[in-house]
This record gives sequence, structure tokens and C-alpha cells, in this order.
Amino acid sequence: MRKVASSATATPIDDEERSKSDGKRQRGIQSVEVGARLLQAIAAARRPVGLTDLGVAADLPPAQAFTYLVSLSRIGLVRRDPVSGDYEPGPLALRLGLLRLEQTAAYRAAMPHVLALAQTVGYSVAVCMPGPQGPTIVRYEHAGFPLHVNLHIGTVMSLQMTTTGRVFCAFASAEQRQIMLASQLGSDIPDQARQAGQAALDATFEKHLAEIRQRGMERSMNTPSPGISSLCAPVFDRDGQLCLALTIIGASGSIDVEWDGPVATALERTAKTISGELAAVL
Repeated sequence: MRKVASSATATPIDDEERSKSDGKRQRGIQSVEVGARLLQAIAAARRPVGLTDLGVAADLPPAQAFTYLVSLSRIGLVRRDPVSGDYEPGPLALRLGLLRLEQTAAYRAAMPHVLALAQTVGYSVAVCMPGPQGPTIVRYEHAGFPLHVNLHIGTVMSLQMTTTGRVFCAFASAEQRQIMLASQLGSDIPDQARQAGQAALDATFEKHLAEIRQRGMERSMNTPSPGISSLCAPVFDRDGQLCLALTIIGASGSIDVEWDGPVATALERTAKTISGELAAVL
């Protein structure tokens, strides 16, 4: 019987696939993986962490953990607070995280419409996506006069005190909301304060969230920042899940936050347009 040459029928296999097929683990650099344990510890803490606690979480002696943190700080993956000495994600970590977000379908679909919305209404527009600590600004499109408010990429919005936070509470899944709420209340907050926050969600706040769902929009006037008002609307993916929120922000003396006003109308139209495009994505 004639033997068929394997080179004529074989499909090229890359190194990763060949490694899996052979049941072998690819060779890596151990020191990089050890450093990653420190990064994972910071991410899991969701707050600045001291050297001793990081060493415990990463299973490293403090002296060894410190040398890794020095290198991670030099490349910008972590940052050490000059006052407390605690470690938190650095500027490179933020850039990498934002780059990852920019690859999502929701972000790509939203950006052209966000720019057009800001130009149309003449006010700044914040784009927030869900993060473990709460709604996080991933894009801030400036328009109109500068605002005296400390908002920037990476800002985490309060779930209860901000327009954006309440929209996330109203439309996010129950599990996602509880994760964000637990992170914002924090384990260091006294039980009485934590219980009070939970009670607010379980009672009057829940009634307000039902009103937001019915309207499909939320607004704030002079809160949490005096002189600043805002309107926020949700954007949903093809499965009907909240994927981001658009918040228009302006000075209270100039921005119209009426439910049927031109700003609210433009915001609602934009949010529905983006949701429609995401629903059509195969």
C-alpha cells in the first residue's frame, strides 16, 4: 500500500497547541510569575495595601516582596503612596486596563456617539463601565466650560450618592451590585454603618431604583457636588445586560435636567442607538 507523505496533509501546529497536545507545560520565567502574585494580591484587596500584608497574600517574605515591588514600581505597574507607604495599581496598570476595555464591543460602539453627544448638548459626557469597586469612568469627553469637579479616567462613582451609581444599582445584576456595594462599604467600615447602607438599599432606595427602571434614566441636581447637575442613562448589550452608562454633566445654572428636555432627549436617543448597535452584533 502506498504511503501518503505527511507533509502534504499535515496542518501546521503552533508552539502552544503542540505543547498542549504533548501534555507539557510551556517554559516561563518564574520571577515574572512571582511578581504577578503581588499584582494579584493588590487587585484582590481593591485598596492600597501595606508591604507586610502583601507579603502574606503573595506568600513571600517582606524583604523579597519589597525587591519585587521596587521593580514593579519602576515600570509603573504599582505605585507606592509616599505618605502611607502602601501599594496600589500604578499608571501602567491603568493604561493596560483601559486598553483592555477599549477592545470591548461596547466601548468601540459607544465612542463615536459619545463624541457626537458632547458636541450636540455642549456638556461633558462620562462613560462608565462596571468594575469590582463600582462604576468606573473609562472615558471623559470634555465639552463646554470647565467644571469644578474632580472627575477623570479611573474615578469610581459612589453607588448611592451619584447619578451614575444609582443607574448601575437599578440595572446591574443583583450579584454584580452586591459585589460593588460590598467593595464600596468596605470591611473597615463599622458594622453599624455597613448595616445602615444595606438598609438604605433594601428599603427607600429600592423604591427609587424601581422608578429609575421605569424612566430609563436618572438625574441629580447639586449633588454630590454643589453647583453640578447630571443626567445618566444605561446602555445594554445584545443579551440585555448593562454594559456601560452615559452621564452628561454640567453646571446647575445652565444644564437642563428636565425629563423631557433637549439634553435628556439627546441622551436617551444616544443610549438607545448604542444599545441597538450592540444588539445587532453577531
